[in-house]
Amino acid sequence: MMVVPMPTRIRLPMVQPCSIDLWPMVTSSPISSGKPSGLKGPAWVMCSTLPSCTLVRAPIRMRCMSPRTTVSGQMELSAPISTSPMTIAEWSTKARSPRAGVWSWNLRMATIGSFFGSDRHPERVWLLRSASIVIKMAGCFFQARCKTVSANNPLLQSYDLPPFSAIRAEHVKPAIEQILADNRAAIADILATQGSTPTWAGLVLTMDELNDRLGAAWSPVSHLNAVCNSAELREAYESCLPALSAYSTEMGQNRELFQAYEALANGPEAASFDVAQKTILEQALRDFRLSGIDLPPEQQKRYAEVQSKLSELGSQFSNQLLDATQAWTKLVTDESALAGLTDSAKQQMAAAAKAKDLDGYLITLEFPSYYAVMTYAEDRALREEVYAAYCTRASDQGPNAGKNDNTPVMEQILDLRQELAQLLGYANFAELSLATKMAESSDQVLSFLRDLAKRSKPFAAQDLEQLKAYAAEQGCADLQSWDSGFYGEKLREQRYSVSQEILRAYFPIDTVLNGLFSIVQRLYGIEIAEQKGFDTWHPDVRLFEIKENGQHVGRFFFDLYARANKRGGAWMDGARDRRRTAEGTLQSPVANLVCNFTPAVAGKPALLTHDEVTTLFHEFGHGLHHLLTRVEHAGVSGINGVAWDAVELPSQFMENWCWEPEGLALISGHYETGEPLPQDLLEKMLAAKNFQSGLMMVRQLEFSLFDFELHATHGDGRSVLDVLEGVRDEVSVMRPPAYNRFPNSFAHIFAGGYAAGYYSYKWAEVLSADAFSKFEEDGVLNAETGRAFREAILARGGSQAPMVLFVDFRGREPSIDALLRHSGLSEDAAA
Repeated sequence: MMVVPMPTRIRLPMVQPCSIDLWPMVTSSPISSGKPSGLKGPAWVMCSTLPSCTLVRAPIRMRCMSPRTTVSGQMELSAPISTSPMTIAEWSTKARSPRAGVWSWNLRMATIGSFFGSDRHPERVWLLRSASIVIKMAGCFFQARCKTVSANNPLLQSYDLPPFSAIRAEHVKPAIEQILADNRAAIADILATQGSTPTWAGLVLTMDELNDRLGAAWSPVSHLNAVCNSAELREAYESCLPALSAYSTEMGQNRELFQAYEALANGPEAASFDVAQKTILEQALRDFRLSGIDLPPEQQKRYAEVQSKLSELGSQFSNQLLDATQAWTKLVTDESALAGLTDSAKQQMAAAAKAKDLDGYLITLEFPSYYAVMTYAEDRALREEVYAAYCTRASDQGPNAGKNDNTPVMEQILDLRQELAQLLGYANFAELSLATKMAESSDQVLSFLRDLAKRSKPFAAQDLEQLKAYAAEQGCADLQSWDSGFYGEKLREQRYSVSQEILRAYFPIDTVLNGLFSIVQRLYGIEIAEQKGFDTWHPDVRLFEIKENGQHVGRFFFDLYARANKRGGAWMDGARDRRRTAEGTLQSPVANLVCNFTPAVAGKPALLTHDEVTTLFHEFGHGLHHLLTRVEHAGVSGINGVAWDAVELPSQFMENWCWEPEGLALISGHYETGEPLPQDLLEKMLAAKNFQSGLMMVRQLEFSLFDFELHATHGDGRSVLDVLEGVRDEVSVMRPPAYNRFPNSFAHIFAGGYAAGYYSYKWAEVLSADAFSKFEEDGVLNAETGRAFREAILARGGSQAPMVLFVDFRGREPSIDALLRHSGLSEDAAA
């Protein structure tokens, strides 16, 4: 899953810093020989250990379009323990540049005075309270305001990687309010200086800087809200959503900003733009229109209200689902009630009980615990109890009926999405969503899904009949939803002599990671190494660096294990974008990759099921898409600007190596002996690859059709459950019990960015399967083919249409044949 929760990225009309910027930073490093040492960041203010001398150094960055520039201004300093600030007199300097371009000055001033040091504070730290800068350039007048820094708020400091352990709930709102205020002032300056003849440097690059500063503060907050949720952080996070939504809408409806982008797109400079720059401008103008730029004022106001409310409701849906998941537990004191469960599952349940000072085994609704019961518990009543608790979370049914109920939240979200679509001139939200996707129409999406369902349903029916027959042989004549996982695993074991638990011993986490890294190193020519000594949000978190030819490319965090107060599922989010800054330096990308695997227990390393290995590869594919981009424009680097129904291509593509003998040889090894996956077990696993693939396919198609129909037909008088039942009539072969409330936990479409877009998984799987067929032809570890895929797909981000990139790699448009063959649903498989 590729998540860009409101959490992570503020989606502006994809414009993005200030043409002139002073970024102060506080440091306590001493001065040696009159020169500062150990300083980071673009600007700083510091004091010598000698109380009579302070050095002020403030590099000012700007994009200069004139060979003659005069800079002047004034700064005010004050010490944390002083009673009054000290003002430095106005200063000025002149500089010459041989050509227009990006350059900077280091303005240095030593002041003499008494700053009253003390024994307690031998190193005096002076805080830059304010600054004003005036730039005179070729007859034009530019002004820039200082971005203020609080020494006590880490979200307002310059940093390389976020100081996660230092971030507190009380930091969030003041930081976001300060940055939004600074950004608004900077945008006013941009519009005042750019006029009717904007430049790429003056408009797009400076807006990039503003977006990046906001993202640098908001990204870690939204991330922590997902992985370390607390009442205090949740309140702080939610308190910012209205302001962030208002800011985003305000930018999208800013007529002057829109006109500046139009002027740039149609101006003389546009003739020299590369394809990525042109795409950024096209998407920016599109996003202005999708933000209501053409609406009359009253409708713009309503648009803003709707967007703000949708932001709040999405967060509410996610919070209530998390609370509902955590609200139910079952303590088992008699181990015999857990008959059938693996030792590792019981050890994990015992650890969960111990963590709450309980004796016994604690079953929770976190996925590893739920999966263990549904797959291995012989006690049918226990399976039904856990199933009922899980499938009724956040609903009007089940053991906690009415608590954290998402039913009214869903209805409000759907109503507001429909209103939003109609405000913008679309018939429904499904049509609106396609404005940023590959698919050209609702009919095309529905035809694709229904055609795939028609092909798959006979296979699913056959799978179900075989499962029912086997269950009946075992004494279960009325197969129910809480039985299918249990008997399905038993049937797999009988038919193929292989199970997820047998395989788990061969997939210890470090072996899997080393093999994963080896695969991508061979394919893409990169090196990956673990980093130590970084700030983190949990002791289990790991950080890795990617290099190419010894040069830094990017970094990614792994947070792999399930725990309390962590959102369920697996996802990747782009924590920082690759981009060329206004000063000409290259900012490297950072990604967060999050899963919910079973952690290490009882002295054993974390052991993954093969399904979990596949999930890991999937999320890492998203990460590579973000990290291996070569695009230097933020708006379309990495995952940015990629059509949502193509964004799953790199992730699903990576899953294929989990099924290839060459890949499995690299990622497997028994956790005790290091023995590679035995050949007979490998053959059995591969033979079982498409076991019940028909059932799995129609289940995903049920989700996809439900999502799209829900958004395409909202307002026709049917309830959410009515729509779901209609879709089940069309594609499903096994019906859940009437109390099942799956929609109430469908966070993908109500809180995760996949609204009217869940079909993207199957749409992109057509692309990924066909792309991988090229590796089947050339060799799955063929470096030349790997480099070609990297350069055509991963490196180019959202800079061009996905179909253009796919054809560049494959030499033709995609075919569905590879997907059907990989899924065991082709005509040959039927025969």
